[in-house]
Amino acid sequence: MKLILLGAPGAGKGSHAKLISKKYNIPQISMGDIIRENIKQGSELGLKFKEYADKGNLVPDELVIELLKDRLKKEDCEEGYILDGFPRTITQAEALENITEIDKVLLLDCTEETVIQRLGGRRTCKKCGKIFHIINMVPKVDGVCDACGGELFKRDDDNTETIKNRLNVFHEQTSPLIEFYENKNILKTIDANPQLEEAFPNVEKALEE
Repeated sequence: MKLILLGAPGAGKGSHAKLISKKYNIPQISMGDIIRENIKQGSELGLKFKEYADKGNLVPDELVIELLKDRLKKEDCEEGYILDGFPRTITQAEALENITEIDKVLLLDCTEETVIQRLGGRRTCKKCGKIFHIINMVPKVDGVCDACGGELFKRDDDNTETIKNRLNVFHEQTSPLIEFYENKNILKTIDANPQLEEAFPNVEKALEE
């Protein structure tokens, strides 16, 4: 099963991907995570990514595609995978068609209000990166990570104005992708406004159809 998860920041792509990965035993592939890991390891591609990141420039599609090709060759991808955060543009979607054939695209659809509530209430551990929420995933001790005891903080990009800007970028980039995959009859829209445990059964249903 080869899947793409589309959705605005805060729609729950990462959370749903983890559940899908566990149930179907296929890896979640987050391009953002892979890029950060390559930079951290100082790989040849990582050094190229760092050059662009240090200058505040977007990484060219050809480099991202090269990195994805390399990842999909690994043994754990033989039975399928979940692409989280890729493709983001029509150019990337067309390039992906030259690499692999996607079985289904799930669009996690939720309102602006839901996104602002989720991201605005998010708190991240400075030490281990674990994410909590002031409503949905409250730490045992206020401001302290349950896992490592690190300090929890609110990321700069989780304020309301920044969230709205990110949503605008998402809608500009993703609207063409929705049409692109609708035309291929592989897009399924999921109501992602409910909490994870309520929304995931609809994801399972869509995957088993």
